[in-house]
Order: sequence, then structure tokens, then C-alpha cells
Amino acid sequence: MTIARVNTPSQPASSPRRAVCARCLRPQATCLCALATPTPHRSEVLVLQHPQEQRQAKNSVALLRLSLAHCEVVVGERFAPEALQALLWRPGRQTRLLYPDVPAAPAPAAPALDFGTPLRLVVIDATWRKSLRMLLEHPSLAALPRLSLDAPPPTRYREIRAARRADQVSTLEATVQALSMLEGPTFEAAALLAAFGQFVAQVAQRRGQSRP
Repeated sequence: MTIARVNTPSQPASSPRRAVCARCLRPQATCLCALATPTPHRSEVLVLQHPQEQRQAKNSVALLRLSLAHCEVVVGERFAPEALQALLWRPGRQTRLLYPDVPAAPAPAAPALDFGTPLRLVVIDATWRKSLRMLLEHPSLAALPRLSLDAPPPTRYREIRAARRADQVSTLEATVQALSMLEGPTFEAAALLAAFGQFVAQVAQRRGQSRP
């Protein structure tokens, strides 16, 4: 099992040639802190991030973590059952997994959401193939009641990252849409989505500059 919590980062090791921001853990040249957009929310967010995503410069989770006060990111591919169970369930909170009902991993029957009870939203940050593998290899994860999104709005993410499915969006966009569904108009998504648009534009610009 490999687990690395990154919701409370410490000063990372760095070299004189590649200074790293202690807050967003990105190289100073691509620091995300200026884009951080504090967005009040009630629901806890737990992101289970595949290790390969942590190293992606175009990954959206770092900006999500900086912007949501109650967002915990745990990096890992395989989790011990007891450790995973402790992550998924917290006293006094109901849990939902943000994942569609798919034939390879059908959604279990689940009670309706109790909007009077605080929620813990679990999000898998991985490619489609790797997220499905993580789901199938962890029975307690697959057994969670699910939250599925309606048809997502157009995404800018394809400017910097290819998608195999037409409805695929970034982890940040999916989480924002889920929180909007759960919390209604009290969750103000527009500013965070605008910041994400700036992030995509910056990544696209750097990619263009690096091409011969």
C-alpha cells in the first residue's frame, strides 16, 4: 500500500536549479498559488489520486485543493482495507462516490441522500482505465453509494489533455459540478471555473512555446 497525504504540504526538497513552491508543490515557474480561488463549501471532498496523476503538470487537483478548504488529497493506487475504510467513512457524515453507473462496475442500490446530514464526497483522480481498476480492486470503494453527474457542460480541458469519452471532464470540473448539485446556489462555482480556465490557458501557452 502506498499512501501519501498532500492536503497539508510541508516544505519539499528542492534543488537550486528547480525551486519548488512550498504551498502548491509545483516548480516556481508553474506555481498555481495566484490562481487559488477560495470557494466556501459544506461537503468534505476526498480525492484518491493515482500516483501518475500527481506528476502531471496538467492535472487539475492541485488547484482544487488550494481552493477548497475541506479537500483532502490522498495519493495511492492500492490501499489496505482498514486504511481505506477509515478514509471513506467519517462519523456523522454520509458518503457518496462520484462515479457513473457502468456495466463493468454497476452502482449498488443506495438510499436517497439526506440533505440534512453532512456529506463526504469521494473522487477518484485517474485516467478512465486506471480509475475503473482502482474501483474493481477495492470492494469497499465499489460498495459506496454513488453520485452521477448529468451531461457535463463543455470543457476546455481537451485543449491540453486528450479524452477517450465524450463526457470526460477534469477532476476539478467534475467535483465543482457535483458540489453545485449537492449544495445548490450557495456554492459559487463561477470564479473557480474561471480560474481553471486560466490554468488551462497557461498550460496550453507553455506547451506551444516548448514546441519547435
